[in-house]
Amino acid sequence: MAKAAGVSIATVSRVLNNPNMVSEKTRRRVEAVMKELNYSPNIVAAALSSKRTYSIGLLLPDITNPFFAEIARGAEDEGNRHGFNVIICNTDNQLEKEKNYVSLLLQKQVDGLIFATAETDHQVIREVHAKNLPLVLIAREMRDLVLDAVLVDNRKGAYLATRHLLDLGHRYIAMVSEPLTITSSIERLEGYQQALEEAGLAVQEKLLFQAPSTLAWGIEAGHRLMELSPPPTAVFAGNDVLAIGVIKGIREKGGKVPEDVSVVGFDNTILAEVSDPPLTTVAQPIYEMGILATRKLINRLQSKTSSRVERTILQAELVVRKSTQPPKCNNCP
Repeated sequence: MAKAAGVSIATVSRVLNNPNMVSEKTRRRVEAVMKELNYSPNIVAAALSSKRTYSIGLLLPDITNPFFAEIARGAEDEGNRHGFNVIICNTDNQLEKEKNYVSLLLQKQVDGLIFATAETDHQVIREVHAKNLPLVLIAREMRDLVLDAVLVDNRKGAYLATRHLLDLGHRYIAMVSEPLTITSSIERLEGYQQALEEAGLAVQEKLLFQAPSTLAWGIEAGHRLMELSPPPTAVFAGNDVLAIGVIKGIREKGGKVPEDVSVVGFDNTILAEVSDPPLTTVAQPIYEMGILATRKLINRLQSKTSSRVERTILQAELVVRKSTQPPKCNNCP
């Protein structure tokens, strides 16, 4: 095959495994010969000779959440650019399911793993780390393990969301967060608290709700908020899925958004644009996060020497749409 293409065996290998290292002209010539000869590389043989399978495992908590779907898209695109297959595993936030997936991926001898499922105390990640398998965390991290990670500035993003509501005149602001077993949720709560404290407002426990990241739980949180006396004039939700659930829950209890209650989300997924009303939210560079996490992992795999661990923290920014407005009352609680 190499002889027919007029290149070395090493060049053919690079076209198959690391196409970015070969000029476009050479790559096209080799690919044309492959097609002409109906050549199919023996992946098992390649894995034995290179001690690689050119496969990466990506563990996600919920692929139906557009945030994680977009991460998967970025990871898969970047993996394909470098000749790696990305195996996507949906854990449904179930520890046993995640354990089974990790066991399967290790049996398949994946070259590394990307976790978007990390919690503050995550035994599966600890076990994988102990095996010295390259891994990268994305969106969430473990503070007591030194690992490569791609994150967003959650604290600042939550601060911007809450500050926006304060600037509109709201003083009775609730927060609906994901469980505080997740570092990103803790950081978003800290940003919310910082904004309130700077405005001279006390954080009220009755305005803090924790809920799994589903539409149903967002709706339930919306119901509970409207049952407070008085209900809040604004809500900051820890992600777009929860925010849209909160909006639905508020409406089911007779409230209007934003006339009675303003709502802000976090993520800026496609849901934020198509919701009614369009959702004010904190934007994360989600697709880029998937790309960077995969690139980090591949760079570590291709490095001849061990490189230092890198935490990349990307910036979040507020996107104002129509789900927020000043409160109706001048002297709200």
